[in-house]
Amino acid sequence: MTEPTNDQLKPMPEDWKRALAVVAHPDDLEYGCSAAIAAWTDGGREVAYVLATRGEAGIDTLEPEKCAPLREREQRASAAVVGVSEVEFLDHKDGVVEYGTALRRDIAVAIRRHRPELVITLNHRDTWGGVAWNTSDHVAVGRATLDAASDAGNRWIFPEPGLEPWDGVRWVAVAGSSTPTHAVDATAGLERAVLSLLEHRTYIEVLTDEDPETYVRSFLTGFAQSAGERFGGRPAVSFELFSR
Repeated sequence: MTEPTNDQLKPMPEDWKRALAVVAHPDDLEYGCSAAIAAWTDGGREVAYVLATRGEAGIDTLEPEKCAPLREREQRASAAVVGVSEVEFLDHKDGVVEYGTALRRDIAVAIRRHRPELVITLNHRDTWGGVAWNTSDHVAVGRATLDAASDAGNRWIFPEPGLEPWDGVRWVAVAGSSTPTHAVDATAGLERAVLSLLEHRTYIEVLTDEDPETYVRSFLTGFAQSAGERFGGRPAVSFELFSR
């Protein structure tokens, strides 16, 4: 006879000071994760962002060379809303990011620079659960981030002059996972999460015919309430947590 499973989400660890979020595109963090980031920065923790691309292929009506600086500006403004001032771009090509040693190296070097205890990334699996197919960029960056968390601590992998190895990553937290294990209370950060995603207005206005604020508020509130059903009824941001 099997033991009953407990499907309640556990609270995320709190004994850390620095986090690094590594994702593929502008807006990836804002679609469901920034309420947690707002709560963390409110508590005095440092969070920095590293994006593999500038999202330059994300708007069909805007050429990549015009789109890239616009989306970069929107991402920096979006990060500032939740207390993040450090935003870096690795300049991989949007839409064709490749998993491999080049991507792992860039992320490992970023981890060595920022020296986080917690690394955050986005769903690295083929689907969002069921038949909702994920994008290749998300899969590549998520997988590379999980690997780079280990690479960063090995001085013989991707040696970089002037940068010491960093083996201090204690967890990698995957947002947008269909199999979450932990969560953060989103109550205090949810309104700023809405405002943060709204900073990506150019992208949102071509994504939906709805009023941008109505669309954003409905999307984020729905996900927070759904996660909260497994977190004591409080609005929540969920993560799949990998310990190291």
